Amino acid sequence: MKETDITSPFVKPSNQDQPVLITGGAGFIGANFVLDWFKQPNARPLINLDKLTYAGNFASLAPVQDNPAYHFVHGDILDGELVARLLREHHPSAILHFAAESHVDRSISGPEAFLKTNIDGTFVLLREAHTYFQTLTPEEQVTFRFLHVSTDEVYGTLTPDAPAFHEDTPYAPNSPYAASKAASDHLVRAWHHTYKLPTLVTNCSNNYGPLQFPEKLIPLMITQALTGKPLPVYGDGQQVRDWLYVGDHCSAIRAVLAGGRIGETYNVGGGNQRANLQVVNTLCDLLDELVPHSPYAPHKQLIRFVTDRPGHDRRYAIDARKIESELNWHATESFETGLRKTVAWYLANTAWTENVTSGAYKNWIQQNYSHRTESGEPQ
Repeated sequence: MKETDITSPFVKPSNQDQPVLITGGAGFIGANFVLDWFKQPNARPLINLDKLTYAGNFASLAPVQDNPAYHFVHGDILDGELVARLLREHHPSAILHFAAESHVDRSISGPEAFLKTNIDGTFVLLREAHTYFQTLTPEEQVTFRFLHVSTDEVYGTLTPDAPAFHEDTPYAPNSPYAASKAASDHLVRAWHHTYKLPTLVTNCSNNYGPLQFPEKLIPLMITQALTGKPLPVYGDGQQVRDWLYVGDHCSAIRAVLAGGRIGETYNVGGGNQRANLQVVNTLCDLLDELVPHSPYAPHKQLIRFVTDRPGHDRRYAIDARKIESELNWHATESFETGLRKTVAWYLANTAWTENVTSGAYKNWIQQNYSHRTESGEPQ
């Protein structure tokens, strides 16, 4: 896919202000990261490469669309020529790799897309990053970084006697999604050890917060409850996850980019282990409080237990002591404060949710840029 410039003209930075190339910046975590990035003082420019699949929402980035330090590129990480051109033209000092197919259920019904994007796409990025890295001056090579954002699902499920995943936990992925991310992690490691590419890897626990596509547990339960639809809970609902507020995840990635040791992995967790059923019950209580006149209250009456999905891991938990001790990063949101912020955001942004659930958000580029050719040039 060719580049399509759908923002205001980009102001090319000086050598002292090299930009960062981010992939998948229109997705849930990526979009939150972009918005968070520009809230920081002296933020470097960002080039955001995103394919805008079903999980990519250009509207999520509305607050930065007019920022001259922000540049959006509609394209695929599998397009090596495009990636090479972006690296050559914008001369970034880092690559932040968020782009991924990420929904476990979708990986079970259609694993091929996960293998292409998560494995082949990561390979293309690494290949082009290495070629680009070789063109940098020795001074630029010292500061260049390739940061790969991954998941705790690569570790599989915790055994009853294991307190949490740590950076040396053996990989044991149990879903096609987890297997594809594990493969991409190994590729990143190989490119560091074989080609000396200065890489970093983060493995995070379950993210939640604003702008999350409503196929994931928390936004799905919010949107279903507000419309009186059943709240489906897999199996007995006792699958335990460590919940990480997306704003905390963004600050962790910035910390790793700024101070992480080359070639290292950092686990990022919120320290908030909750069973899925407990999460849904807490959400229902919050909705009863914040939407007291809902005709569907009490919302717990909407809970329905459904057949568990294949290969469903029983428990995840993250040992985040490495990033806490080395980089002085700590999660700031408890599950209670983060969940309240999340519910409040969805209640205040019903138009965003309606555009996603109706599919209207997918028509944005066609409606606004139908006058452009595939290469991004006016017809």
